[in-house]
Amino acid sequence: MEPSKTEVVVIGGGPGGYAAAFYAADLGRQVTLVEMDRLGGVCLNRGCIPSKALLHATKMIAEARESAHRGISFGEPQVDLDRLRAWKNGILDKLTGGVGMIAQKRGVQVLAGRGHFEDARTLRVETKDGQRFLKFDQAIVAVGSKPALPPAFDLGNPRIMTSTEALEVPDIPATLLVVGGGYIGMELGTVYATLGSRVTMIETLDSILAGADADLVRPVLQYAQKAFKELRTKTKVLKMATAGRQIRVVSERDGQTQEELYDRVLVSVGRRPNADDLGLENTKVERDEKGFIKVNDNLETTEPGLYAIGDIAGGLLLAHKASREGRIAVEHLCEGAGGRRDFIVPAVVFTDPEVAWAGLTEAEARDRGVEVEVAKFPWGASGRALTFDRVDGLTKLIVEPGTERILGVGLVGHGAGELIGEAVVGLEMRATVSDLAHCVHAHPTLSETLMEAAEAYFGHSTHTLSRKRHA
Repeated sequence: MEPSKTEVVVIGGGPGGYAAAFYAADLGRQVTLVEMDRLGGVCLNRGCIPSKALLHATKMIAEARESAHRGISFGEPQVDLDRLRAWKNGILDKLTGGVGMIAQKRGVQVLAGRGHFEDARTLRVETKDGQRFLKFDQAIVAVGSKPALPPAFDLGNPRIMTSTEALEVPDIPATLLVVGGGYIGMELGTVYATLGSRVTMIETLDSILAGADADLVRPVLQYAQKAFKELRTKTKVLKMATAGRQIRVVSERDGQTQEELYDRVLVSVGRRPNADDLGLENTKVERDEKGFIKVNDNLETTEPGLYAIGDIAGGLLLAHKASREGRIAVEHLCEGAGGRRDFIVPAVVFTDPEVAWAGLTEAEARDRGVEVEVAKFPWGASGRALTFDRVDGLTKLIVEPGTERILGVGLVGHGAGELIGEAVVGLEMRATVSDLAHCVHAHPTLSETLMEAAEAYFGHSTHTLSRKRHA
């Protein structure tokens, strides 16, 4: 069969891949998008979107229970898992269909199948109808990552789940062990605990949510200690084994081992790149020791004309980072524009309460020996937070002494993920604390806490008393 020809081929239809494909088409390139599963990638189908849907649904249960002290009481919730799954899957279908429609309108050819590089300018695509070959000028690899499952835990038992299986909510296990206290484990642990599972979480580190400042993690930790049956840090899972309809788990802490039985286990110990069986060995593309593809500031690999973006290129494994990298790669391959890798990437954990941060964290500044000043505004002084009984929040600014430039922003509390957007704009525009303090914010809103944190830096926040340090 004579190979087809395209100017740009994008392998992987996730948030990085389809964003890159659409942008390249907007810039006048002939684009083919190759996806072996459903458009939308992990984020839309097995990650960000379904997890947020389940978090929202279960949050309604928690809010109903919490409303009794306000004089509004509800009966115990009745959970229909079939309808819950159908509602969640309906959201995914709408979004996937929307991406497909936009691809069609933009003139992007979508080819369903698995891509494999025959050489640096030829892609073999395994489709349900057989093999197809594509000749291309440039390629963007955006194949993402998948949940890591250590061999010691990979028993072939469906009761041992990764996030992929857990998001299907096969049942509500009476007992659930969550291995790993990162954002995936915390979010899904919250879902199952609210549905009624007795959740035990095991984390090898000193605390949960590594990467976030300790004062932002504290309210989440306090919530988890109440919502979960148990949360164990500095603990390691040694082995698992099938025990009838349960999983026998052996863990260790301080040299003492413990053996327990669980109905299900969720393993959330990180992700690994989908770089195998891509035919990269038929190109000059190089990978690092963890399997991620090496790229330069333009997202170009060591094979000229081949780019890699998103999870497969390493760094922060976040959908919005992948989308931005897709644009950087396309601008370089289409227009020769220079890359920019130092863009601000916000991080959001959709726990209860939510945690969000952008720019430099206080912990990073300490580790790097960077001198900073910190301003905080507690949500206990926020009228808006009081109206929905969520005063466990905190807004903090990381400030460069002398210049007063804001280097980082951290938030914990209800809706923190929505509030971080303002922080990203300020950081990208190199705003100072004065800039933020002089921006009038609507009252009563949670966004006011950003302004009040800036005012607290100067010692004149309206709703808190703080030491006056600056004129």
